[in-house]
Amino acid sequence: MSQTSGIRGGLYAVSEWIAKFSLANLQWALFNLPVALILLSLLNSSDNKELWYLLPPLVVLLPLVFFPATTALFAKAREWVRKDHQETPDRTYLSYYKENYKASLVTGIILTTFWVLLAADLYYFSRTNSLFMNVFFILGILLFVYTINCFSVMVHFDMKVKSLLKQALTTTFVSPVLFLTVAISAGFILAVSLYIFPLILPIFTGSIIAFLSFSAFYRLYLKWNQKEEE
Repeated sequence: MSQTSGIRGGLYAVSEWIAKFSLANLQWALFNLPVALILLSLLNSSDNKELWYLLPPLVVLLPLVFFPATTALFAKAREWVRKDHQETPDRTYLSYYKENYKASLVTGIILTTFWVLLAADLYYFSRTNSLFMNVFFILGILLFVYTINCFSVMVHFDMKVKSLLKQALTTTFVSPVLFLTVAISAGFILAVSLYIFPLILPIFTGSIIAFLSFSAFYRLYLKWNQKEEE
């Protein structure tokens, strides 16, 4: 009897986590629907003129939509990792979206600028210099991890944008283990979602990346606190 109840409890816990991940991810995907539609149009476009029409709205929507929506997703991941629901009621995705909108908008404008410059350099050097293209590809990996760490720092600390960007930079380069964990886990999940199981993109991809990335960040944060106390 106890074994049966244990199995039922385990299944209930698994189903509860699946529901949490899928609900938050679906909300994130819904907010990012305009961004996704433009990206799909870009991928399916073979006309250079059409690309120039699609790129400006994409650049505008990233800080306005993608960054606030992803910040809210990381805030939910922080709630799961720290198990805040045991002490206080779960907060809604929308409440996190509203609370962090201004900070994520400003941060999004800065990071989108970095990404646009990087994309332009990659596009240019892919046609002119393969060595420089590889250099900027490596910079792209660094920026990718830095961007993810910005989300983790933003939802965990109450900081101004300048301090937030500095803290995320320190977090990105101070721990090779954190860097590799975020880069490999997020890269693997994205690759599987894009090339093998694209149907999980709107259901699990974002929430799994947010959960794993914030978990790695939080472990580093706890180590820092422990060293300061010693």
